[in-house]
Amino acid sequence: MATLPTNTMQATVAKTVMVSGLGGLPVRANVVEVGSGLPVVFLHGLVGLNDHWDEVVHRVRHTRRCILLQLPLLDLEGDDCSIEGATELTARFLKSYLNEPATLVGNSFGGHVALRLAIERRDLVSGLILAGASGLNERTTIREVQIRPSREWLEEKIGELFHDRSKMNPADVDRAFAELSSRGHARAMVKLSRSARRNHLGDAIHKISAPTLLLWGKQDVVTPPDAVVEFTSKIRDTKVVWLEQCGHAPMIECPEPFAAGMLEFFAELEARKR
Repeated sequence: MATLPTNTMQATVAKTVMVSGLGGLPVRANVVEVGSGLPVVFLHGLVGLNDHWDEVVHRVRHTRRCILLQLPLLDLEGDDCSIEGATELTARFLKSYLNEPATLVGNSFGGHVALRLAIERRDLVSGLILAGASGLNERTTIREVQIRPSREWLEEKIGELFHDRSKMNPADVDRAFAELSSRGHARAMVKLSRSARRNHLGDAIHKISAPTLLLWGKQDVVTPPDAVVEFTSKIRDTKVVWLEQCGHAPMIECPEPFAAGMLEFFAELEARKR
């Protein structure tokens, strides 16, 4: 569960929310909420956690109602265990939890979900903030995935997400090793990754009308910077902020410039309304 610092004005609320997916079975999602104002929903990657947004949310929560959604992706089964299933779960959460469209902030697989929602469910999306989003150009390690990977292999693969590997938390490696030691979790990881790879959005992203901010690590080797070229050429209302000396997980590696980019984007959107 996320460990956002609290104060008397903006207490953190953590709860469990049940969402029914494509398979009709209830899925238990962890939700953390802090701040007030227009809603911003944070979506994590395949092995991500709500905690990974903590440093960014701490810096922006004075301006927005920040909602962190953590789905148990590796526990999903059947039709739910796919990019389509994760998108539908997120859509149903947004529809039931909020009474207005939200800005979606998505990293990696979570960015892919955000893109699909902006294409298919415009009624739920008022803006997009993408960091290392899959859906276009992504270098995959799926062919190398081991059903029961060694800790050393996982440490190397997780390390590739960072430009500065000292920013990698060893606890994340331990958690990934524990989770992927389960054959069911490892198979879910492969299935989700493959479904995302098959779901190329190049012919659909021109349909996105929501204002979009790309906060991209200049040294991202998973979703390399040339993906940004295609995003900016096909999404009509797009802004790019490059994060120098930063890889695929900029909310962890570069939280301060990440948050600064978000705040500037919010200010620009407010200025448009005047």
